[in-house]
Amino acid sequence: MTIGPLRARLADGREILYFDDDDHPGRSHDASDQRPLDAVTTDSQLRWDPLAREWTVLAAHRQGRTYHPPADLCPLCPTHGDRHTEVPEPAYDVVVFENRFPSLAGVADRRRDAPSPNDPATELCAPGTGRCEVIVPTDDHEATLPQLSVARIRTLVDVWAHRSDELRRRDDVAVVGLFENRGDAVGVTLHHTHQQLYGYPFVPARTSRLLAAARDHRGRTGRCLVCDRLDMERSDGTRIVSAGDHWTFLVPYAARWPYEVHAVPHRHVRGLPDLDDAERDELASLWRDLFARYDGLFDVDRLPTIAAWHQTPSFEPDGHVYGQAFTLQRDVGKLKFLAGSESSFGAWILDVTPEQAAEALRD
Repeated sequence: MTIGPLRARLADGREILYFDDDDHPGRSHDASDQRPLDAVTTDSQLRWDPLAREWTVLAAHRQGRTYHPPADLCPLCPTHGDRHTEVPEPAYDVVVFENRFPSLAGVADRRRDAPSPNDPATELCAPGTGRCEVIVPTDDHEATLPQLSVARIRTLVDVWAHRSDELRRRDDVAVVGLFENRGDAVGVTLHHTHQQLYGYPFVPARTSRLLAAARDHRGRTGRCLVCDRLDMERSDGTRIVSAGDHWTFLVPYAARWPYEVHAVPHRHVRGLPDLDDAERDELASLWRDLFARYDGLFDVDRLPTIAAWHQTPSFEPDGHVYGQAFTLQRDVGKLKFLAGSESSFGAWILDVTPEQAAEALRD
């Protein structure tokens, strides 16, 4: 059982939360942040694109965020002596804090979905409210996710669930997005292993498309689209990477990215907070195993990958959570770039078939 959270404040007023493994009881986490920080100020703005029917977030204040600091100046490492970081404590298991350079911040009066295209008075601009958090699963600067223990990743799963549940209850959050960028090739600015949690005040474009497909399928069949897809993949078997009693990790039939994997719970649940203990236990083991397989593909320490969790928006009565992971590396020394077809038209071209990807990951 995860211990926590213990809540505190950083010098500029941002919230920080400590979560401990169950073999570290009694930690006080009472160190105070000694840095002379000014209060965080943001100028985030949402702008609506009526042609693409989607929101864009403008966050010009992030241009000056910390970028590739040397290891001895990493802001995610523990504080030691006179070297003060985002974490005042000298050691921690898993820590969560509000992003110092948030894309979204503040509180809105209501959730915001797409404006009505038939209303000439529709506003095309809105405040960039919401919540951005950083989740750091280890105080070891060099440790990658496959090098963490299953017990630590089990704590991490509890943290994902806790933070997702708290954010999805906010009036200004429409959906909670959890993701991790790993490796320079995907634009990582801090090499210390970490994830990010976004409480979006709107429903992002891809989430909207996924919801529309799910609603259409249920309207026609009375069934869940993700459940039906899972049944099909389990029956076929050729694209399954790994599986247990509660989860199946599979390469989707129409994958868009090299070695893309979806982590799908067998039980129909809306989000990470709804997983039971057995599901969380198995997820911790299979999630760690997946990233070990990624690093083994081309025998590298940090294969450039992106991982995300697709959860159900707050106002949706029905939905099926699933995880998504993929790498930008399609072969040794070769990256998958979003070139003209993908970037301009959204027409994806994949160099590795899903069946080949699943076989390589299984091996």
